[in-house]
Amino acid sequence: MKIINLKENAKMYTSNVYFVLGTWNAIEDVNTLVDVGRDPSVIEKINRASTGVGKSRVDQVILTHSHYDHASLLPAIREAFHPKVHAFSRSLEGVDHHLRGWETLRLGDRDFEVIHTPGHSSDSICLYCAEEGVLFAGDTPVIIQSTDSTHEEGFVRALERICRMDVKAIYFGHGDPLLDGCNARIRASLKNVRKARGVRSQ
Repeated sequence: MKIINLKENAKMYTSNVYFVLGTWNAIEDVNTLVDVGRDPSVIEKINRASTGVGKSRVDQVILTHSHYDHASLLPAIREAFHPKVHAFSRSLEGVDHHLRGWETLRLGDRDFEVIHTPGHSSDSICLYCAEEGVLFAGDTPVIIQSTDSTHEEGFVRALERICRMDVKAIYFGHGDPLLDGCNARIRASLKNVRKARGVRSQ
């Protein structure tokens, strides 16, 4: 699996846009955008990328949530590449498949589990690949240092589930990825959430 952040050198405020490709660009790989951002230069970067002979450059888009900085470019991406679009949101235009959580989707040459993580927004999701230990977090706050914030029950259950996974790399919606000590950081986050809720850590 190859993960390319197309946000590099963006000239406007936008989310990270991850282009997930198979290691060898095989015909069966599913070329995938995780979020589309709002910077039109992403389209040119996709057209310059090595995405495989005889393949669609973008087979699918998966939106981690529908906030403007993650989803504004969707109409242009649909027009340029005609991908299938997956999102949890029921209100966003241009979505072909509405996610419910716990589905399995193929990104590049790997399988990812969809985890509904309400909190940052009601339609937030994470994507987890057990084979590689990769977590696409979007804006879901999987790293929480405060003990005085509030979190809804659905988010806490999702974070508990993520804590049972072996996470080796976290790709956030903004900023650089976390490539070391991910499990410890996520478990510390859960402890902080439980403290904030007045529940003794386990």
